Amino acid sequence: MSTYVYGIAASSHPSLPEGMGGVGDPPREVRILREGDLAAVVSDAPEGLRPKRKDLLAHQNVLSEAGAAGCVLPMRFGSVAPDDNSITAVLAERAEHYKERLQALDNRVEYNVKANHVEEAVLHQVMAESPDIRGLAEANRQAGGGSYDDKIRLGEMVAAAVKAKEADDGAAVQRALEPAADDVSTGPESTGWLANVSFLVDRESADAFLAAVEQLRKDMPHLEVRVNGPLPPYSFVEPGPAEPAGTAVSGTDTGAG
Repeated sequence: MSTYVYGIAASSHPSLPEGMGGVGDPPREVRILREGDLAAVVSDAPEGLRPKRKDLLAHQNVLSEAGAAGCVLPMRFGSVAPDDNSITAVLAERAEHYKERLQALDNRVEYNVKANHVEEAVLHQVMAESPDIRGLAEANRQAGGGSYDDKIRLGEMVAAAVKAKEADDGAAVQRALEPAADDVSTGPESTGWLANVSFLVDRESADAFLAAVEQLRKDMPHLEVRVNGPLPPYSFVEPGPAEPAGTAVSGTDTGAG
């Protein structure tokens, strides 16, 4: 039977509550595999696992319980290995890497920040900042709307200005929040957001990070800024001893958009 992996910890990590259930219906019992200085939090993997809410929450609950007792490197939902031996083999092979990551991520959490333009506000800003756009818009207005070509040209100018501002504002979001974080991981660009950035934050500095987010909102009111966290530091752990089975979905991102 294949083995489902929740996370990796030090072998000295306290045991989980006896009989604790994980993913599956009925829930598979969670157990600890130890190899040298490392341990993996695992259970038997149910067949046909899909990212249903019940299993997403079960995955997150196991990580929360394990993380409350010490640092755990979280695996994303759907991480499955062929068997227990394949997991312990990778723990042995990559021991130095995992021990370094456990030390680096100890007492740290992840905050994911996404930002986008408030459409009306950014259009006002683009108009205010570009004499050429203002001039053409005014000429079109005085001409009763302008010719078809002039309307197309104005639309293209506005679209180009907004696109350039997206790039500038995405970089500005990261610059504003980087000083309040220990590390940064940028998300994929094809998310529909002008910024999709994860920040590694010391638990004791979380208030300072959230204050920096509020200051960003005040300084850039033309942005919609969403924060999701605190989360296990998924974005700061390299792929572990398993490949994602099916769709790798993180149960922590619900509602992040």
